[in-house]
Amino acid sequence: MALFRKFFLKKTPDRLLEISERVYVFDCCFAAEAMGEDEYRDYLSGIVAQLQDYFPDASFMVSNFWSGDKRSRISDILSEYDMTVMDYPQQYEGCPLLQLEMIHHFLKSCENWLSVEGQQNMLLMHCERGGWPVLAFMLAGLLLYRKTYTGEHKTLEMVYKQARRDFIQQFLKLNPQSSHLRYLHYVTRHGSGSEWPPVSRPLILDSVVLHTVPRFDSEGGCRPYLRIHGQDSSPGNKSAKVLFETPRTKKHLQRHGQAEVSVKISASCRVQGDVVLECIHIGEKLDREETMFRVMFNTAFIQSNVLGLNRDDIDAAWNVNNQFPRDFRAEVLNSPASMPFFNFLFCLSPVHYEI
Repeated sequence: MALFRKFFLKKTPDRLLEISERVYVFDCCFAAEAMGEDEYRDYLSGIVAQLQDYFPDASFMVSNFWSGDKRSRISDILSEYDMTVMDYPQQYEGCPLLQLEMIHHFLKSCENWLSVEGQQNMLLMHCERGGWPVLAFMLAGLLLYRKTYTGEHKTLEMVYKQARRDFIQQFLKLNPQSSHLRYLHYVTRHGSGSEWPPVSRPLILDSVVLHTVPRFDSEGGCRPYLRIHGQDSSPGNKSAKVLFETPRTKKHLQRHGQAEVSVKISASCRVQGDVVLECIHIGEKLDREETMFRVMFNTAFIQSNVLGLNRDDIDAAWNVNNQFPRDFRAEVLNSPASMPFFNFLFCLSPVHYEI
């Protein structure tokens, strides 16, 4: 198997980690501190020189994950060596994942690049400081998409092990692996014979029901508050925004304790495509926030209009202790939304990314 041949190949350029055949990651992605401009330029120049020496007939494409809105630093430097750099974001509304259509764009671009007959094309993966979690997800997704490896959980775990856990935790308050696994399950459905990614259907996100109350205050209860991010429903607008927030009033922010059987938090907002849902604990004076859990999902894969969640399905703090008991259970309840005709036509239109 081609995975992690770093330890078996004699010729592996320094400062690169081989993930699978012709797929490498820059080792600066594992550094806690960013390099200075001159040091970074020398770092990249040294790697390029090795690549040109080891693989004189190869062509290289770089996938870069970063947080800027202009041309990235690595794009400026590697353009001098005629290397193509594809810049992608390194998070979506606070979650280290990308929208499903952008994930699809990445997977197809990489697959097409690596599959060109008669050429030795190579893929290099890079991220800016703090971008390792989304890079790890994309690597796992690519390995599964190309059937280099099987098993979503096993593949994600193996990629995550390339970085120390404390290194990842210093950039993220919440462990994103539950949402990563959910989207890896989406990725592996591409081989089922149906269209992928499927057209996302609009839903009304009615409410979130907590069947077990998390323990986030001194008395073992919480004051839950919802914040929902998603795609703007305006025709032709692909940007994301906050679609719903629980009103910050004592009427809407009631405290709930362990004695309650279930708690229903109303939302009633229209969602379509990729959604980030945050369930937050609000302090007694309504001025302090603490994220209890977060989930990211895509409406195209919601079965029976319900997204069921247990403790392993939520992005929560790395060490939640006893805040979420093992039998924790929650549900995101949805109902079908009517779709205006012009939105229906828009959903059927192909999407092109200029990256």
